[in-house]
Amino acid sequence: MPEQAGPKAPTTEPITGPTHAPAPVDGPLPEGRTRYAVVGTGHRAAMYVDALTGAHAADGEIVAWIEPNPVRAAFHEARVAAALGGTRPVYPPEDLEKVIETERVDRVIVTSIDNTHGDLVSRALRAGADVVVEKPIAAHADQARQIVDAVAETGRDLIMTFNYRYSPRNSALREVIASGEIGRVLSVHFDWALDTVHGADYFRRWHREKVNNGGLLVHKSSHHFDLVNWWIDDVPRRVFATGGRMFYGDDAAHADGYEPTETEKKLNERGIDPWQLDITKNDWLSGLYGPEAQEHDGYVRNRSVFDAGITTEDTLSLVVEYGSGATMTYSLTAHSPWEGYRVVVNGTRGRAELEVVERGSVAFGENGAAILDPSATDVFDTDEVRPKGERLVVQRHWERAEEREIVAVARGGHGGGDTLLLRDIFAPADEADPIGRAAGYLDGIRASAVGYAGNASLETGNPVLIEDLGLEA
Repeated sequence: MPEQAGPKAPTTEPITGPTHAPAPVDGPLPEGRTRYAVVGTGHRAAMYVDALTGAHAADGEIVAWIEPNPVRAAFHEARVAAALGGTRPVYPPEDLEKVIETERVDRVIVTSIDNTHGDLVSRALRAGADVVVEKPIAAHADQARQIVDAVAETGRDLIMTFNYRYSPRNSALREVIASGEIGRVLSVHFDWALDTVHGADYFRRWHREKVNNGGLLVHKSSHHFDLVNWWIDDVPRRVFATGGRMFYGDDAAHADGYEPTETEKKLNERGIDPWQLDITKNDWLSGLYGPEAQEHDGYVRNRSVFDAGITTEDTLSLVVEYGSGATMTYSLTAHSPWEGYRVVVNGTRGRAELEVVERGSVAFGENGAAILDPSATDVFDTDEVRPKGERLVVQRHWERAEEREIVAVARGGHGGGDTLLLRDIFAPADEADPIGRAAGYLDGIRASAVGYAGNASLETGNPVLIEDLGLEA
């Protein structure tokens, strides 16, 4: 699929955004397009906003913003107006039902802070709109129950945006497992490394407080748990978790006799603090979270990762048992020197291994900002030991290992997954997807339930049965 015209949606990295305004749409748009209201106009909304002003402008239109911060709403509105003209009203969250009725909204896109999802999604469903919700489905189990009840009551449609399912590398692993080539799945090992650009950023913003997002076991790892549920076509049953906040904060590893590395000292000599994010150097972040926006709600986007009061864990390990008896061991590190993941799937006939390097190391440019992709610049050499890339290896018993080709069918964020996900949301094909990438509300519940159970296990020190959360109707 060719790359869509107009701006690129934000990448997986939290400090980037579209670099230019959407291109104006050429010619009239069709009548009868699906009418959307966007709830929450921060960074994450851009992927959907850009789709509806670019590749999918003919499929749907944004008719209203629901956002308590007028500066952030105006920032997105200006970009849409540049592409499509017209104006779209801004409403506060308490007017959600009024918006759906007054603006004749067909679908609500929810990209607000995680702990608002339960309330907003359930209210939108009951008010007569379908919902597209950014992961996680909700921050906490009691909020997820609100959504379960609303779906059961209304029968309306809820789409989960698990874009990692659509990444060609992840789809390729799903195809290998579904084919039966490695037999029945017995165990999975999944190791995810977030580096000191991406991982650290969760501890600068609202994600640093676990009450807001359920911690990284829910906010970030629901992506990963959904992948495993989908890869092996199974339902999680029991979870044991351990870990904690071991690196960030004012009382963890950085404070406990921390000695800067020689590289960090050299960066300091250049006037670079690798742990700080200066949003004034990024027009996208300045527009959404700068002083004008802060005046309205006091939200500071670039706080220190070594502040007091951080409650989100940064180092986590899980053992998950599935309905079939298969098990998963899972590890999440949010302070790694490189970013990517390794997955091993062991079956009765062999083994599949997927390794993905999204960034082999963190480097800094002359302006002091982290270089998101060193291989795309001539400032730093490509990392030869850990080059950016992906590799899928399959080996059956008594046979040599085979590397399988991963065919990139689209370009864009999340390994090309965003483009394909957006197509399924806004312009789904008539034919069925043989590997079932589209995710519904039950997928969202089952993915986040691993995180909810993991959090309960962290509190008690005991394994937790997912059925005890009372989430499936």
